[in-house]
Amino acid sequence: MSDLKPLIETTGLVKKFGSFTALNGVSLKVYPGEVHALLGDNGAGKSTLIKILSGVFPPTEGQIHVEGQPVSFASPRNATDAGIGTVYQDLALNPLTSVTRNFFLGRELTRFNSPFGLLKMDEMHQIAIQEMAKIGINIADPEQAVGTMSGGQRQTLAIARAIYFGAKVLILDEPTSALGQKQQMEVLKTIRQVKDLGNIAIILITHNEIHARLIADRFTFLSLGEVIGEGTAKDLQGDDIKRLMAGGAEIGDLAKELAAT
Repeated sequence: MSDLKPLIETTGLVKKFGSFTALNGVSLKVYPGEVHALLGDNGAGKSTLIKILSGVFPPTEGQIHVEGQPVSFASPRNATDAGIGTVYQDLALNPLTSVTRNFFLGRELTRFNSPFGLLKMDEMHQIAIQEMAKIGINIADPEQAVGTMSGGQRQTLAIARAIYFGAKVLILDEPTSALGQKQQMEVLKTIRQVKDLGNIAIILITHNEIHARLIADRFTFLSLGEVIGEGTAKDLQGDDIKRLMAGGAEIGDLAKELAAT
């Protein structure tokens, strides 16, 4: 990665809620064409960090750079305009409407360049089909109700939508949670397809160690709002990932603590 510049970089991010410090000096770099896994136990600060990156919260201290330029987000729209697309667990999809209507969702194409113009449905259908095919999902009927799609297909729809509308940095919040094994593999294949595009930086938040090992190029581990470890997939050997996901505790120490209760 020495010849590449990070697409997004944070330096010394701090977030305080009153007297509580949720993040305490978090720095990370995420590069184009890589999957950067953000790992840690509940309460580690992962959700706070992605909400800062997606414009939900302003940082108390610290700086965010996108493509080398300092940015400051007053709202999620600011983050979207800067090229940061966040796909949350709820996906923000309407199960009762079509693939195409969910793909555009308030940004529909109209014939008279007006929200009251006639919709260019044929063009929107074609775009939805093409953009989903780019990352591995072939949709036979773009008028299919989203509620009839598999969980993996819905994730792909949300990801394809974010990319089409300008995401350079894609934040995926627990994308395989609450899915069956087959659907989880669909999502991992989609992430691999996005990675292979080569121009998008992916931040993957997950509790699944196996998925992280399968798909991630780089890891950052948080515990109690601080970075406790980081490195590439080649750097981390043996039980390093498992230990760091447990907040830096040794598995043996945890076993002793459990036995003492």
